[in-house]
Amino acid sequence: MTLQQLAYLVAVAECGSITDAAERLFISQPSLSAAIHNLEKEMGVTAFVRSNKGVAVTREGEELLSFARMLLEQADIMQEHFGAGRRRDPRFCVSCQHYSFAVNAFVDVVQQYDADRYSFILRETQTGEIIDDVSSGRSELGLLYLCESNESVLSKLLRKNELVFEELFTAEPHVFISRDHPLAARARITLDELRPYPYLVFEQGERNSFYFSEELLSMLDMPKTIQVRDRATLFSLVIGLNGFTVSSGIIDQKLNSPSIIARPLDMDGSMRIGLIRKKNVVLSRYAVSYVAALKKHLSID
Repeated sequence: MTLQQLAYLVAVAECGSITDAAERLFISQPSLSAAIHNLEKEMGVTAFVRSNKGVAVTREGEELLSFARMLLEQADIMQEHFGAGRRRDPRFCVSCQHYSFAVNAFVDVVQQYDADRYSFILRETQTGEIIDDVSSGRSELGLLYLCESNESVLSKLLRKNELVFEELFTAEPHVFISRDHPLAARARITLDELRPYPYLVFEQGERNSFYFSEELLSMLDMPKTIQVRDRATLFSLVIGLNGFTVSSGIIDQKLNSPSIIARPLDMDGSMRIGLIRKKNVVLSRYAVSYVAALKKHLSID
């Protein structure tokens, strides 16, 4: 086993194709295939399932990849410390629901590992895609919430995909509304008071059930609902239509409009916001730094 073979393994997993990985690595396809085959034989695993559409990582391949990334990271650290060799470009991907603190933490990681070249990805996306991204290895970490109404379904789905949920904090439900909203002066807001106003929710695609909803309230709970795909559109509608959405109550005025405020929602329930990752996978230093940055912005020891 060599570091070069491990780098080849990671490249194939990222490209999803022997051909594309060979082009990225500037080697021939037969040479790359032979290197991967020899590594699989030495480790006694089948890392990829080949088809005419490319390659798919197996479950034992995911475990092998986690160790490969860890060893490559350690080699980078050693080369950086002793000044020998060329470091690999930093790579990190996280998929999350639409939380401003997730963006703040991502900014911290990019600044911490600033370099001439890097490839960082932040995906604010649908709940189902977050689970798919982490399960498939496209993202190293995911960020979402569990609550009493969705926990049984999502926890089962996480176990099925060999993912684990690690809680960061528990948030009481809040509403995001405009500073000019008729209810803005209220210390707490009730559901009955919100019924005349549009309820803004993030659209969840084919899995558009309340189990995958990013908001604590089911869409059936309110008479007026509008579905959106991104945070900027949602906040524009909060301001323009006196709409509201339900979330953790944590808002960053630098990243979001200063016209948006949070108010406690008078209802039962709570949101257990946390990270999901592959079971028994060693996190990269970028993922470790991201977790630390999240805890900093959430003031978690």
